[in-house]
Amino acid sequence: MKIDCHTHIFPEEVREDREVFCSRDEGFSSIYKNSKSKMVGAEDLIATMDEHRIERSVICGFSWKHPDLCSLHNRYLLESASRYPNRLIVFISLLFSNPDWSGRELDRAMRGGARGVGELAFYCDEMTSQDIYTMKPVLAQMEKQGIPLLLHTNETIGHSYPGKGRTPLERFYELILSFPNLPIILGHWGGGLPFYELMPEVAKVMANVYYDTAASPFLYSNKIYTIVSEIVGVEKIFFGTDFPLISPQRYLKELEVSGLSRQDQGKILGLNFSRLIEKR
Repeated sequence: MKIDCHTHIFPEEVREDREVFCSRDEGFSSIYKNSKSKMVGAEDLIATMDEHRIERSVICGFSWKHPDLCSLHNRYLLESASRYPNRLIVFISLLFSNPDWSGRELDRAMRGGARGVGELAFYCDEMTSQDIYTMKPVLAQMEKQGIPLLLHTNETIGHSYPGKGRTPLERFYELILSFPNLPIILGHWGGGLPFYELMPEVAKVMANVYYDTAASPFLYSNKIYTIVSEIVGVEKIFFGTDFPLISPQRYLKELEVSGLSRQDQGKILGLNFSRLIEKR
């Protein structure tokens, strides 16, 4: 069983008029103003899933700055999942800057079949302590209902690239401390946070935190799989591709030669995420 916990699809109007949407959202422009930055629709994703024998995928939108753009994208995700109910799992976008709207959107989308929230990202600004406080009612509701949250994280050193956020790791840790029972998936190997789980007090706090492999071939050597598995436990690692950024095949090849057992590879490829999502 293969489940990709981190993909992105876009409505047709966004794909066809990217310049218009770039003019409306600085974060979107920072990644997609380059025409070589790929955007795909649901059908493209399904075709790739079939090619690589991926049973299900989590579909995410984008962390837009405006409620109307978030709503547009969330509706597309839900509509796509309604056409492929056994293949696609919806994670919606919310706005840390607008908790009232986010609370209403969360209720609406969950009633419509969404299963989680994310990938939420801060591309042009840092996530602040005030942002966490402002979103407390929504995050508390998610924690109570066990709704998973997928967050964009990245290493704060090393090479620069479009979409590299500036939020320090301690801010994500602050959020985790504030909502210890909220299932949180940290994208892109958590930007280095797994290594802090060598500290017993950190590991205890992060019992409900998971890490996905999205963009791994661009960021880390193949040693990341065995090293993080040893530190946090293989059960906390989810297969995520960030498709269409990178083809699933590259991850499958890396896992094949990672040194992990077939059993552990199977956990990463689908079993771990399946256990999380089926708790709800």
